[in-house]
Amino acid sequence: MNIFRKCYCRTFQAAFRLALPLLPYRRPQLVSGISRLPDILRQHHCTRALIVTDATITRLQLTLPLEQALAKHDISFVFYDKTVANPTTVNVEEARKLYLRHACDAIIGFGGGSSIDCAKAMGARIAKPHQSLKKMKGILKIRRRLPLLIALPTTAGTGSEATLAAVITDSGSRHKYPINDFSLIPDYAVLDPHFTVSLPPLLTATTGMDALTHAIEAYIGHSTTRDTRRAAIKAVRLIFTSLEDAFRDGSNIRARRRMLIASYYAGCAFTKSYVGYVHAIAHSLGGEYGIPHGLANSILLPFVLEAYGTSVHEKLRQLAIAAGLADRHTPRKEAARRFIDAIHEMKARFGIGNTIPELQKKDIKKLAHYADKEANPLYPVPVLMNARELELLYCQFIETPPCPSAVSHYHKKKRGAL
Repeated sequence: MNIFRKCYCRTFQAAFRLALPLLPYRRPQLVSGISRLPDILRQHHCTRALIVTDATITRLQLTLPLEQALAKHDISFVFYDKTVANPTTVNVEEARKLYLRHACDAIIGFGGGSSIDCAKAMGARIAKPHQSLKKMKGILKIRRRLPLLIALPTTAGTGSEATLAAVITDSGSRHKYPINDFSLIPDYAVLDPHFTVSLPPLLTATTGMDALTHAIEAYIGHSTTRDTRRAAIKAVRLIFTSLEDAFRDGSNIRARRRMLIASYYAGCAFTKSYVGYVHAIAHSLGGEYGIPHGLANSILLPFVLEAYGTSVHEKLRQLAIAAGLADRHTPRKEAARRFIDAIHEMKARFGIGNTIPELQKKDIKKLAHYADKEANPLYPVPVLMNARELELLYCQFIETPPCPSAVSHYHKKKRGAL
């Protein structure tokens, strides 16, 4: 990246960091179970809720306890269950029309991050009916209060129940982009581990590593605060002590509860401190090929950390200490290496590979352009990369890398002593 663009990016990020104490960040009110939801809805004078979910959730009847609780208190509800793994603008518009047709006055996002993001984006369209989602892309384009928004996560990873972001895929161009606004932070988040016990092992692993990615990228960036560092460290510690237990035994309620808490803490961290190139690349892959976000993050994470080189050694040492992989006497280079190696080993135990079969060489230039546009200047990454440098990162994940010399050059330049 040339010096002028670097200066622009860092100046933008510094200004945003200075503004952090003045911005209206908030956390959703936490609810431990669905039994409280009827009272919450009545408290807000809501009589009919749109439940945004996906077909798998309804097929497994996971919403049945919620339906019973609402029906018992004479609160009507309508389902939208067509949300796909990377929610699209079509999903959002279908849900919006259903909300209006049935005169709903509350929104419940029930499911993984896709359902919750779809619920958020639909709420934004309700709040601003004359503005397209594309025009809401970026930061603070909504600035209006949404209908009552309740998030009920059934995966422990996305942290969408705590964040100001919704990530949507344009149905026409397949471009995936984030919408960021304080009004998208849910009013309530229901953290009930019983809704996560049916999550298959691989999905448990990839969503858990999604939360790990949130915590790490928030921690190593340049816009951290004392609160976000503390939340990120809590999340890392919980994930390293609980994710494998949840993966091995899905009915382990203690591990499931700890992973929900970790996901929440990680969400609180990155909603203020933002993420980095792992997410920018993962979003482009999800938009183009429909790759689940958690899986993409899982594959990318250790390689992007390696690409940052010595710039992240000290912060990775601190995370290694939190994860029980090092102590305060461990040299930073060694501790950083242990931390990255532990992520590689975790992936191997979970059966997560290092390549992306769908990735095509012909798409890399376009994907890198999207990632560059998303990340720069917004994401306060440890090392700035332009589209060309990001292209070299993508090359690592093709099953038969088409540009080994470029990858070699990239590592020689960027990985430093790792």
